Amino acid sequence: MEGFRITNGLFFIVLVVMATVAAHPVPIVDKAKDAATAVGDKAKDAATAVGAKVAGAVPGAVPGGPKASCDVKILGAKADGKTDDCAAFSKAWTDVCAAGGTLVVPKGEYLVGKLALKGPCKGPVTLELNGNLKAPATVAANEPHAGWIEIDNVCDFTLNGNNAILDGQGALAWKVNDCAKTGKCNSLPINIRLTGLTNSKIMGITSTNSKLFHMNIINCKNLTLENIGIDAPAESLNTDGIHIGRSNGVNLIGAKIRTGDDCVSIGDGTENLLIENVVCGPGHGISIGSLGLYPNEQPVRGVTVRKCTIKNTDNGVRIKTWPGSPPGIASNIIFEDITMDNVSTPVLIDQEYCPHGKCKAGVPSQVKLSDVTIKNIKGTSATKVAVKLMCSKGCPCTNIALSDINLVHNGKEGPAVSACSNIKPVITGKLIPEACTEVATPGP
Repeated sequence: MEGFRITNGLFFIVLVVMATVAAHPVPIVDKAKDAATAVGDKAKDAATAVGAKVAGAVPGAVPGGPKASCDVKILGAKADGKTDDCAAFSKAWTDVCAAGGTLVVPKGEYLVGKLALKGPCKGPVTLELNGNLKAPATVAANEPHAGWIEIDNVCDFTLNGNNAILDGQGALAWKVNDCAKTGKCNSLPINIRLTGLTNSKIMGITSTNSKLFHMNIINCKNLTLENIGIDAPAESLNTDGIHIGRSNGVNLIGAKIRTGDDCVSIGDGTENLLIENVVCGPGHGISIGSLGLYPNEQPVRGVTVRKCTIKNTDNGVRIKTWPGSPPGIASNIIFEDITMDNVSTPVLIDQEYCPHGKCKAGVPSQVKLSDVTIKNIKGTSATKVAVKLMCSKGCPCTNIALSDINLVHNGKEGPAVSACSNIKPVITGKLIPEACTEVATPGP
C-alpha cells in the first residue's frame, strides 16, 4: 500500500505541472523560439563569414560553382578578338591548378599569344571552352617544336571544347616558311601541344589554319580524343593534323581532318594506339612514320586504324621509313575496314622514303616491319598502282597479311595493279588487284 501512495503522489505532481503549462503557454514557447532564433542567426553569420573567405581566396570564382571554378572574363579577359587575353587565362589556370577545379571560358573571341598551361596540379582540372581562341597572325621566332597552346604534365585533365575553334591564323606563315625546299620549318608554332598528359580527355575542338602541325601529342598515357576537327587548305605546308609519338594508350575516336600533310602521323615510341571513325581528306592520309631518321628511336607497337574514310588524298594508309636508317621496330599493326575515295596509292609500305632528295638513297632501311594486317580495304584508286609494298632489301618485312581488298582504278592507264619488292605477303580472301603482280620501284 506504501507503493500505491507514492504512485498517486507522482501523478498529482504531473497534473499540477501540466495545469501550470496550460495556464501560461506563450511565455515559455516564446523564450524557446527566441533562443533558437539567436543560435540560428549566429550560425548563419559564421557560415557567411567562412563563405566570404573561401570565395575571396579565388579571384574570378564562379558564384555557386565548384571549388576553384574560375571565369576568365571575371579575371579581365575582353573576348573582343583584339586584346591579348593571355594574362586572364594564365591567372585562371594558376588558381584551378592549385586546388583542382574548372577553368571557364564563356562565349566570345579570345586573342591569346603563347599560352602555357602547366602542371602538375593538385586535383583534376577541367577546361570548359565555350568561346573561340585566336593566335596572332604574325610569324615570330619560336622555340623548335613549341606550341601556341601548350598543356603539359597534367593528370585527370578534361577539355570540353563544345565545338570551339582554335585558329592559328597560319596563312602568312605558309607563305614565308621554307619547308618545301629545305624541310626545315620547326621554328613555327604548333597549334596545340599536349605533353605528359595522363588519364585525360580532349573533346569537341577544331583546330584551323595552324602555322605548323595542328596537334602534337608526346609522352602521354591513357589519353582519349573525341569529336576532333582539323581544317586547313591542301596548300598549307607541313600542317600534319594530329601527330602522336612516344605515347601509350591514346584513343582517337571520331575526327574530320582536312589539311596539307598527313591527317594523322604516328611517330616512334607509340604503343597501343586506336584510331577509329576518322574522315581524312584532303591531306596525305594516315601514316606510321616516317621512322628511322634519328638514332635510338623507340619501337612502334600495337597500332589499330579502323572504320575510317579517306578521300582525295595523296596516300591512303602507309608505313614509311628512311633508307640508311639505324635499327628500329614497327610491329603488330592493323589497318581494317577502310573506305578509299579517289586516293593516290591507297595502300603503301615505303621503306625508301626520301622527300626532297635528302637521304642515303640506295642504303637499306634497318627498320624491321612485322605482323602487319591490311584487311577489308575498298574503294577507288586515283593511281594505277593501288597497293605498293616496297620493303627493305636489307631488313625484309615479315608476316604482312593482305585480306579482302577491293580497289578499283578507272583511269586511262588501265585497271589497278599491286606492286611489291622484298616481301612475300600472306594472302587470304579475295584481292582486287591481285597481289604483287608488278615490281615496286621508288617514286610515285
